[in-house]
Amino acid sequence: MAAGGRASGRPAKKKGPSKGTGGQGRRSLEGRGATPPAEARHWYKDKARTERIAREERGGGARRPAAARQRRSEESPEYIGGRNPVLEALLAGVPANALYVAQRIDNDDRIRDSIKIATERGIALLESTRDKLDRLTDGAVHQGLVLQIPAYDYAHPSELVELARDAAEPPLIVALDGVTDPRNLGAIARSATAFGAHGLLIPSRRSAGVTGGAWKTSAGTLANLRVARAANLTAALREYRDAGLFVIGLDGEGRTDIGDVDLLSEPLVVVIGSEGKGLSRLVREHCDVVARIPMHAAAESLNAGVAAGVALYETARHRRR
Repeated sequence: MAAGGRASGRPAKKKGPSKGTGGQGRRSLEGRGATPPAEARHWYKDKARTERIAREERGGGARRPAAARQRRSEESPEYIGGRNPVLEALLAGVPANALYVAQRIDNDDRIRDSIKIATERGIALLESTRDKLDRLTDGAVHQGLVLQIPAYDYAHPSELVELARDAAEPPLIVALDGVTDPRNLGAIARSATAFGAHGLLIPSRRSAGVTGGAWKTSAGTLANLRVARAANLTAALREYRDAGLFVIGLDGEGRTDIGDVDLLSEPLVVVIGSEGKGLSRLVREHCDVVARIPMHAAAESLNAGVAAGVALYETARHRRR
C-alpha cells in the first residue's frame, strides 16, 4: 500500500451529536460579579471595632482621620477625652455637665474613680456608643471616657487687675498675641498658675480659646485661673498702661535679656507672641520693653508654652527678692 499501513478490517465509527444539558449548567458559566469591598462583608464591623478598641486601650495609636468638623458656636459645650485627662479634670474641679461612658467598657481604677467623683458632684452619667464618642471628640483617642464641659465664661480684662488688688499683690497678667493652638494656651495657663499670675488675656479673634484641648493640657489649672477676652488686644494693653501696669513683650528679636529687665517686680503684663511670627507690629509698639530669652543659636525659637514658663519663672524670682 502506498501509505505503508495496515487496515484493521473494521468499519470506522461515525461520531454523532453529543448529548446536551438542556441549559442546566448555564449558571455555572456566569461570573459572580465584582469582589465586594471589605466594609460590605459580614465580618468587617466586628473586626474594625476590635481593632479600634485595642488601639484605644494602648493609650495612643494613630489619630483617626476626623470628619469635616463643623464650627462650634461660642455657647457650645466642649469635650475632654481620655481616661487620665478626664480623671485629672474631675479631681481639679473642672466644671462639667455630663460624663459619657462607652458601652461594654473595660473598667479600671480611672473609670471607677471618674464615675464616683461625677456621681458625688451631681454630674450626669450617660452610657454611649463609641461612634458617638468619636463624633464628640472629633476622632481623637478617648478610651471610652468623655467629659462634657460648659462653654467658658470669660472675664473682662479689668477683672484681672481687680483680682490682684483684692489679693494685695502687684498685678501679673499674661497676654497672648497670635497663639492659636489650644494646647499652648493650656500649657501657658499651667505655668501662669505655678508662678502666681492673676490671669490670662486673649484676643477674641485669631487666638486659641478655652476649649477641651486647653482644659486637657492645663491639667485642671484653668479651674483656678481666670481668662479674660478682649475685642482688641492693643486697646486692652493701652488701658492696662493707663491703669499703671507696665507691658513687657517676649520676642526672639528683643535686645534685652528677660533676666535683666528692671520692671519684673512692678505691676506687669507679659505678652507672649506666637512661635513663628513673634509679636505683631501693633502689640510691639504698645510694649514698654521687648525682651528675649537667651539661648544657643542651634535652637531658633521656643514653643510659646515653654517661653512663657521661662519668662514667668524669671518674674517670680525677681518678685521673691
